[in-house]
Amino acid sequence: MTPVRSTLATLSLAAVLISGCREVGPNYTRPAAVPVAPSLDQFKEAGPSTFKDSDGWTVAQPNDQALRGKWWEIFGDPQLNVLEEQVDPANQTLAAAEANFRASRANIKFRKADQAPTVSVGPSAGAVRDSANQPYFNTARADNGEGNFSIPFDLNYEIDLWGRIRRSVRASKEQAQASAADMETVRLSLHAELALDYFGLRSSDAQAKLLGDTVQAYQQALQLTQDRYDGGAAPLSDVTQARTVLQTAQVQQTDVLIQRAQYEHAIAVLTGKAPASLTIEASPVTVAPPAIPEIPGALPSQLLERRPDIASDERRMAAANEQIGIAQAAFYPTLSLSAAAGVTGTSLINLFSGPSRFFAVGSTLDQTLFDHGRRQATKDITTAQYDETVANYRQTSLTAFQQVEDNLAALRVLEREAAQQHAATESAEESLNLFKIRYEGGVDTYLQVITWQTSALQNERNDIDITRRRLEASVLLIKALGGGWNTQQLPKF
Repeated sequence: MTPVRSTLATLSLAAVLISGCREVGPNYTRPAAVPVAPSLDQFKEAGPSTFKDSDGWTVAQPNDQALRGKWWEIFGDPQLNVLEEQVDPANQTLAAAEANFRASRANIKFRKADQAPTVSVGPSAGAVRDSANQPYFNTARADNGEGNFSIPFDLNYEIDLWGRIRRSVRASKEQAQASAADMETVRLSLHAELALDYFGLRSSDAQAKLLGDTVQAYQQALQLTQDRYDGGAAPLSDVTQARTVLQTAQVQQTDVLIQRAQYEHAIAVLTGKAPASLTIEASPVTVAPPAIPEIPGALPSQLLERRPDIASDERRMAAANEQIGIAQAAFYPTLSLSAAAGVTGTSLINLFSGPSRFFAVGSTLDQTLFDHGRRQATKDITTAQYDETVANYRQTSLTAFQQVEDNLAALRVLEREAAQQHAATESAEESLNLFKIRYEGGVDTYLQVITWQTSALQNERNDIDITRRRLEASVLLIKALGGGWNTQQLPKF
């Protein structure tokens, strides 16, 4: 065996023997999501009546597969499905999150490089010739030049005695998983935002249709009062009042167009388009109960595994724990192996001959004896940073519980409010019809008609707005539940 191979074999054997060295620092154990553990058997708030059939909020059902992947399809809107499909390949915010994940994944390879020796080569060639006319050495020959050729290989390797390198690799993996969870959080938020904007746009369409129908009805009412005034059966004040409510409705109809345009522009940007390149045809949202889908539920204990933002904070917490161990390893000696081997000669002819070979091998044990508290300060910093990640993890978990509870309560209350509002709308329309008849019969003044026209319109607009709020609460509940994502989808490294 050549000296070079012997040296490499010795170093490889040393690395294998020392690879079983212990790690210093704390082992990671995921802390409780909240300091005072809540009941994880059920949420405080009950869902709307549609959830009772499947007991989705007390026992997880197999039908919760409906929330996997394309959760927006449960709303049964083909146009929404088409728009949602355009988010992933075109949205630039998501592209930035994906690039950040790729960078984190590449960092794993960077950290893993420390687990193997670093080998470098530095070939050199040169020539030296002394002057024949140097002072005091006139007898020197003019032909005294000589060449120098060298091909050295250097090897450096730090033995991971205390787990510093292994913890660095694990920390990079955990950071990459956190970046993957961040990407899923962005993805979920973008899809939810598009659904919210879409239902806002459809609500604007419904408001515009209602106001358009109202303007036509008010125009007919104005014509009626004008005819009665021309016939001497009504005062001029009836005509001016009818014209006022008509013009007010026209203003409201125009104002709705502003909000609709803003929703359409937001949808365009979410799907990676310039606003000028997207036009969505008007299609009013329905106020019928089937417009509100049944959303499969989950247990509170499952929520911690379904939220990508919670998973991201948990992975960063694990990475911060590794940093404590890395800081702890600095208190112990560092063992490094180094070697050099190669060939050197005076010409290309003798460069690769046996006598031109050389090698050297050695080890260094380095221990800091005094640093005036620098290492302790570093460990204190990493400990404090770990505590910060624990606090962030717990706050994110608490916020997740709050968001689910908020939207459960919203859906339940809005369901009851929708029924109440629908009844109020029917009553207002009935009153309007009665006062129209009374006015035409000369029993009441036109002021009563105007009053109930305004009331009926406001109640009808409230009907549409409550439907929008119910759809938005459904989207936000799905988002609060993680959109069907779970920690099993985190990449394994």
